[in-house]
Amino acid sequence: MKTSAHPMKSVAPAAKSAARVLVLTVMAASLAACSMFGSKDKPKPQDLGANPGKIAVNQAWSVKLGSEVPLAMPALVQGNNVTVVTKDGSVTTLDGSTGRQVSKFSPGEALTTGAGSDGQRTAVVTRSNQLMVFAEGKQVWKQSLNAAVYTPPLVAGGRVFVMAADRSLAAFDGNTGRELWAVEGPSNEPLILRQPGVLQAVGNNLVVGVSGRLAGVDPDTGAVRWMSPLAAPRGTNDVERLVDLVGPISRVDNSVCARAFQASIGCVDVSNANVRWTQVSKGSDGVSGDAQAVFGAESNGTVQAWNRNDGQRLWSIDKLQYRKLTAPLVLGRSVVLADDFGTVHMLSREDGSALARLETDKAGAATSPVVAANTLVVVSRSGTVYGFKPD
Repeated sequence: MKTSAHPMKSVAPAAKSAARVLVLTVMAASLAACSMFGSKDKPKPQDLGANPGKIAVNQAWSVKLGSEVPLAMPALVQGNNVTVVTKDGSVTTLDGSTGRQVSKFSPGEALTTGAGSDGQRTAVVTRSNQLMVFAEGKQVWKQSLNAAVYTPPLVAGGRVFVMAADRSLAAFDGNTGRELWAVEGPSNEPLILRQPGVLQAVGNNLVVGVSGRLAGVDPDTGAVRWMSPLAAPRGTNDVERLVDLVGPISRVDNSVCARAFQASIGCVDVSNANVRWTQVSKGSDGVSGDAQAVFGAESNGTVQAWNRNDGQRLWSIDKLQYRKLTAPLVLGRSVVLADDFGTVHMLSREDGSALARLETDKAGAATSPVVAANTLVVVSRSGTVYGFKPD
């Protein structure tokens, strides 16, 4: 994904070409913390008072996975099921309605990503940079990659797409593992975020995030069809100039909205590659949204909403500051975020006011909440998965 006139360049097969050297890998949470305050005298979160209880939601089930869950490993929803990976490398699928274990397998070593699946094949990437694909709990094939991967593989159209930490991109045949094409990432970025980037199928495009830009990629060839800038590198050092796009993103029809790390939020019309708007926003995790609005949390815990059409700020609340919030989830009339203290916050989509709070355990949320089978699913770093349902 070169920054020249040809931002993406075909390369030799990823399993055979020389490995790229990553100068430095950084955790987004660490950078965000450094930008807010030093290691001493951290600001304390506000006392939230009594649970407002404006929405009747209660815990329906909880399941212990047997191992802790790493940060930045998104839970995967497929139909009524949710899939979670743990530190020991296990991949567990639960029924969202009941918490019943549907399946479980292990590649035999720790993973660096959440899982990707089309409902038939499940793809994961191990710490030793092995892309492995499983079906019905059995390994179908594996391929060696040249760089670490932190974005879950995308399994779609009989293929497995992988974006590595260096933002190189490759496609593999879902049945055989044969590499179909590969393009290299930018060569001028010394810092790489150790968290999921943007890799999603939108119509007949792969939409990927590269150096502050959304790119539309031909899934058959890897050729770039368009690129839309959401942020440009600024500042005097590498940390300040890091503007990579982070997941999750919000898609409504042709509107795709995403966050550039500690820089901005913006929306692109992928039908014509037009950037609808961008706004300055100092956050480190992705966004969620609906047809009217886009929601996100700043690194200091301020939660904000923007008009999806023009980017005008709709509301902003600071009552959840310094709680290390996850990316949000839009669910019914609420915006749901979990925090580092094990609390799940349900806010009004209309004005950000508190609707309800739910409690998990004190280990804190490992990743953004998801919804499966009409159940709000929250994954704790302790390895316990919680299911909440409306009364």
